[in-house]
Amino acid sequence: MTQTSMEPSGVTGDVPRLPSLPSVPTGSPRRVPLTQWAVRAGIALIYLFMLSPLIFVVWLSFFKDAIITFPPSGYTVSWYVSAWRNAAFANGFLLSLQLAACAAIGGVILGVAASLALARYRFPGRRTLGNVLLLPLVVPGIVAGIATYLFYLRAENALDMDIVGTFGGLVIAHICLTIPWTMRLVGASLAQIDGTIEEAARNLGAGPWRTLWRVTLPMLRPAIVAAVLFSFIVSFENLELTLPLVGPGKTTLPIAIMQYLEFNLDPTIAAVSAAQIVLLGIVMLITDRFVKLSQVI
Repeated sequence: MTQTSMEPSGVTGDVPRLPSLPSVPTGSPRRVPLTQWAVRAGIALIYLFMLSPLIFVVWLSFFKDAIITFPPSGYTVSWYVSAWRNAAFANGFLLSLQLAACAAIGGVILGVAASLALARYRFPGRRTLGNVLLLPLVVPGIVAGIATYLFYLRAENALDMDIVGTFGGLVIAHICLTIPWTMRLVGASLAQIDGTIEEAARNLGAGPWRTLWRVTLPMLRPAIVAAVLFSFIVSFENLELTLPLVGPGKTTLPIAIMQYLEFNLDPTIAAVSAAQIVLLGIVMLITDRFVKLSQVI
């Protein structure tokens, strides 16, 4: 009796096997190509080069010697105590803080309004107005300061009131300085916003002001916060525009530093600069906590 085969016709008994993939060791670390190490090293050197002025300023602020020498004979924090006790630095810091806060708020309000008007409306002289508002970005600071000073003198003669040397005059000048920064940031964000969203809000019954408050401004929040930050920094650190406009007893911190350097050369200035670096760094970190600056800058 013959044994019948149970295999189907046309199919051989040997089943083809798929080629096995090479085994990858699980515990071995992944090798990074040499080119990636070179790129990382280059990036680290670039960051080190960019941050080296800040690093050296902070380092100098702890030198023990009054005359800066390398290497230092020791380290101390007495220069920070000396800067804190200096009335010119303390008063200049408070005035710069108030001036920068007022200039940032006023500049952002006017800058946002100007950006919306230039982006959403068409009127004669629109391009000329935009170029005029952006002029402080291209005009040298000392030229703008002298021009503002001469304009204030003529305004004083016409209005019979003091403007030069007053806090109000400084605020107006710094607002003109901070408006372009707001316009650049907010204008770039407005160009990326879809206008149909605002049209949809109006079609659903929202008026122009309600659309602005509930739709447009929330979408512009990152740009507005970044504009406040940059306006505050630009106003706080400004020297050229402020120098012709200050009066007796109204000296900002940059001017106080310049006056101190006329007769002294010690690490006190480095201590004051290091304090400014820390302050502005804290402001940027707090701002980045609420609005990611990497999405705006």
